Amino acid sequence: MRMLIMGPPGAGKGTQATGLAERVGGAHISTGDIFRANIAGGTELGQLAQSYSDAGKYVPDEVTNAMVKDRLAQDDAQAGFVLDGYPRTPNQVETLDGILAELGSELDAVLVLTVDHEELIGRLLKRAETSGRPDDTEAVIRERQETYIAETAPLLPVYRERGLLREVDGMGSIDEVEARINAALGL
Repeated sequence: MRMLIMGPPGAGKGTQATGLAERVGGAHISTGDIFRANIAGGTELGQLAQSYSDAGKYVPDEVTNAMVKDRLAQDDAQAGFVLDGYPRTPNQVETLDGILAELGSELDAVLVLTVDHEELIGRLLKRAETSGRPDDTEAVIRERQETYIAETAPLLPVYRERGLLREVDGMGSIDEVEARINAALGL
């Protein structure tokens, strides 16, 4: 299965994507993880990604697109994947369509986790306390939520029109959300 997992920051995409990738027999491809690895490694991409992340902004499309194209071409993504954190803009949707066409593939589903706005803020503030991520300040968290609403939420109707969108309530325990995901995807 080749799919996207979407939702605002704090919706639980990363938490759910790892197990979901295992259940569908594919790779979990997280742009956030790739960016964080580059930041930790002090690479040029990492420094660029850090500057955008610190401001609550998305990394520019040309950087992200190239990274995703390379990752989707790797062997472990051939059997399937759960793409987490991409696409985030209409231009990235077009680029992803082109990448998948080049690979002779297409999406099977787009899963979106829906969570109450204030619950999202609370989750991310709690994560900041436990993970020590310096980019999880309340101001940056709120900026990320607004960026999601303005730039990424408009992608949902595109995938709905294509008949790919599966909306899942992301409130509740990890196990409850996982059960809803499985039901929505027929797993």
